[in-house]
Amino acid sequence: MITRTSPGTALAVGAALAAGVLLTACEPLALTAAGVGMSTGVSHTLGGMSYRTFTAPISRVRGATMTALNRMSIRVESAGKMEGGELIKARSGDRDIEIELEPISPNTTRMKAVARKGSVFYDGATAVEIIIQTEKVLGQA
Repeated sequence: MITRTSPGTALAVGAALAAGVLLTACEPLALTAAGVGMSTGVSHTLGGMSYRTFTAPISRVRGATMTALNRMSIRVESAGKMEGGELIKARSGDRDIEIELEPISPNTTRMKAVARKGSVFYDGATAVEIIIQTEKVLGQA
């Protein structure tokens, strides 16, 4: 018995197979990102931004961030208020670093770190390390 499949079904099956073959190489990236995020509590995006929420008031997170940047020999260029929180701008070598601190509640602060090399390259590893070092200063490691 011969059965006929519609062109749409054949196309869907072909697309699924192609996606499976093409996305196989992405599995190590997904596992690595999941491993980094789970082990450190840091969320990391493919756009180079790293996030972490701390159970600490913004004043403590700000102080810990400044200490972490100092320990890492990263020069703070400016720090001040921004809409919805505070912004710290820093520089190390050819990296421009921006850290946003957003109070979620009086005792909870969200931190976002971005490290850029030029206008195209994002250094996610440096952004994650700034958050990890801030966490160590806060004593939450």
